[in-house]
This record gives sequence, C-alpha cells and structure tokens, in this order.
Amino acid sequence: MSYTNEDLAPVPASARTWKTSNYIALWVSMCLCIPTYMLASSLIEGGMNWYEAVLTVFLGNLIVLVPMVLNGHVGAEYGIPFPVFARISFGLRGANIPAVLRAIVACGWFGIQTWIGGFALFQMIKVWFPGFGTLARVFPEWMGLETGPAITFFVFWLLNLFVIYKGIESIRRLLVFKAIFLPVAALALLFWAIWAAHGLGPILEQPSKFKTNAEFWKFFFPALTGMVGFWATVSLNIPDFTRYAVSQRAQILGQAIALPASMAIFTFIGVVVTSATTLVFGKMIWDPVQLAGSFDSPILVTFAMGAVVLSTLATNIAANIVSPANDFSNLAPDKINFRMGGYITGMIGLLIFPWKLIADPSGYIFKWLIAYSSLLGPIGGILISDYYWVRYKSVNVPDLYLPTGQYWYWHGFNLAAIVALILGILPNVPGFITTMGWVDGSYFPGFVNELYHYAWFIGLAAGALVYKGMMSLPRKASS
Repeated sequence: MSYTNEDLAPVPASARTWKTSNYIALWVSMCLCIPTYMLASSLIEGGMNWYEAVLTVFLGNLIVLVPMVLNGHVGAEYGIPFPVFARISFGLRGANIPAVLRAIVACGWFGIQTWIGGFALFQMIKVWFPGFGTLARVFPEWMGLETGPAITFFVFWLLNLFVIYKGIESIRRLLVFKAIFLPVAALALLFWAIWAAHGLGPILEQPSKFKTNAEFWKFFFPALTGMVGFWATVSLNIPDFTRYAVSQRAQILGQAIALPASMAIFTFIGVVVTSATTLVFGKMIWDPVQLAGSFDSPILVTFAMGAVVLSTLATNIAANIVSPANDFSNLAPDKINFRMGGYITGMIGLLIFPWKLIADPSGYIFKWLIAYSSLLGPIGGILISDYYWVRYKSVNVPDLYLPTGQYWYWHGFNLAAIVALILGILPNVPGFITTMGWVDGSYFPGFVNELYHYAWFIGLAAGALVYKGMMSLPRKASS
C-alpha cells in the first residue's frame, strides 16, 4: 500500500508562497461567517449582555490561538498536511483515527454551512417569488424539512462541489475577494441595527439576565469551552494551510493579528444586531438569515442574502473541505485524491440533517460545539505533546511515508497515542450523554457531569499528559 500521493507529499519550498497578508485574509474570511455571528447571538440568548459576550468570544479565541500556532509550526517547517502530521504520534495507520474524527466534524460543519447558504438562496428567491415559500411538502414531517429550502440547499450543495472541482487556487482567490466584500455587508447590517434601534445606547444598555455571579459563572465556563471548540477543528488541521507559508513568521503573525481581532469585531456586530431585534421586532432573532428575510425591501434582502451566500461558500471550502479532503485521502492515498476527498465530505454533509444541528442556540453550544471539542481536545494534546515534548520539533520526513520507518510502531499504530486518546475522551462521556438526554442527570454524580463543561481543556490536558507518560516508558512498551 502506498502512503503518499500528490496531496499528502511535502510542499516544495518553491510552492510555499503564502505571506502574512494571505493568512490575515484567510482568517478574516473564515471568521466573517454566519456561525460566528450565531456564537454571539447564542450568548445573548443565554443571558449575557453585550460586553460579556464579546469578551467571552475574544478570550476563547486567544486560548485556541495557542494550539493553532503551535500546530501550525510543523506545516511551515516541514510542508506536511495534518494527516501526515498525525502519523508522527499515531503511526502511519493509526493516523487515520484522528484524521477520520476530524473529518467527521468537518463534514458536520460543511453540512451546517451548506444549509445556511442554501437557506439564504431560499430567502432571496422567496422575496421575489413568494409562492416559492409555500410549495407543497414532499418530505416526511420527522425530517423537519420544507420543500423550498430543500431545493436551494441542494443547489448550494452542488455549487460547493463545483468549487471543489476547480481546486485550491480558486479557493485562495475567493478568500481574498470575500475578505474585502464581506466587511462591507457586515457594516451595513450594523448600521441598520443602530438606525432601527435609534442609536447604540438602547442596544448596549440591555442588561445581563443573570441575577447572581453564580448564575453567570455557571453559564460562562461551558460557553468559553464552546468558543474554544468553535475553531478546535482548524487548530488541528492548520498545517494544511501553514504548509504553504513562506516562513514561520508569516503564519504566526498572520494568525495572531487576524484570528482574535476578527472574531471580536464580528461578534460585536452580531451582539448589536441580535440585541436590536429585540427592540425592533419584540423578539430575539438569533439567525441573521431569518432576520434578513424580515426586511421589507426586496433589493436589501437580495444584497444581504448574496453576501451570506458568498461568505458561506468561501468559508465552507477553506474551513470544511480542505482538511477532510486530505483526511479521506490519507485513508487510501493511491485511490482518493483531494477532489475525491472533497466529494466524500460533501456527500456526508448532505446526509447528516444539518438543519437539526442549529435548531436552537443552546443546542448549538452544548450539543454541537462542546460535544466535538471533547473529541478534538485530546487529539490536540497528543499532537502538541509529541512534537514539542517528546521529539522537540525534530521530524524524519521521509519515514512518514515508509512502512519500514520509525513511525510504523506496532503494525502502523502507536498504542500510546490510542490509549491517550481514549483516556482523554472518557471523562467527558457521562456529561455528554446526560446533555443529550440519553440518561437522567442523576445517573452520574454531579461533578462528573460538570466535567463536560470543560471538555476541550480536560481532553487536551489528559491527552498530553497520558501520551507523554506512555512515551516515557521503555520503547517496547510504548510502541
């Protein structure tokens, strides 16, 4: 079996052309998306006031910036993508485990973004042709899917597949274009909110719903975990992008400048607009696509929905296609290339019922963001522990593609990494199944359920410490 192909091989120095500006454009583009807006909205819906919500998002992104830069180092240094990076700690075959887990999460995000983009198309068509919103239902009621949104969802899904077919260079051009255009659309929405609410004062004066500090902290910590979890996916596969960096400085500076700032700014816009909906419409509208559909002007709705479609398409390809395409390619490098991996991602994203994942704000944080962060935290801890604590950034690149090399371990699997992954996930399992409602909350002790609220942090620490401990054992025992 071959363990390499064109997409998994190290990027040659001549092809490493991404500068600081490219990484700034990348992060501005990925941050300016509907799920980011929904982060702020979900925090406001949960009870925070405007500055509590903005600070929570900003702090969460400062935290996730650390593993983002640490894992990005290997891409800029050796030119390898995430699935190959995972081979260092998990083994050539074992790397499929974190790759598939990361890919499945990305498929979920792909489905969510595709649903958002498709629903934006639906709103755009409906404002000009109202009958499109009242088409006869053809799907079973348990699916929760109406005919009009289903049609536009499928159309937008096909558009994503077309961009996959065009390849990585079309992605970079789209990201740069979006980084210029989308801030204009976001500012337009902000100015509308200020105008409609008769100034910022009434918006920012809305108080927190928490009556005591205890109530606030009870919501804050799981919310912070959700904010970290939001980009926990990309913090693993960031080598897929930093492998194109001209230098370490380019990837570090670009990410440090753009990630926390872009998230904080767009979060503030989301907070202001969401708070304004309470004053203008008498109810909180946390979904900006539904909000834009409430405008009276067809031209304004068309402009807003066009911005959503562009934003979602660019973010979907950069954040939710590049990594899983490489991950699936790693399963069978001689049979699955980047394009085929992207098609597989698209198919899975179509089948997961993404509209159900974002049905309400609390589910968005507690059942989606925190849930997958409990899987990705241990993987991040293992990768960082191995690269910095075990190997001190020294990698034998040719052996990453050889079944006879030092990363073959036991039949291609490093048992130390697998054990560390399992032990990193286990503490969060009781809280997860309780949150999902599969068992009663009293089934486990209270403190055990509470661990789930810190899922990413616990998983990261447990994965790193267990892995380091096992790799410190005699060679035969650890591999």
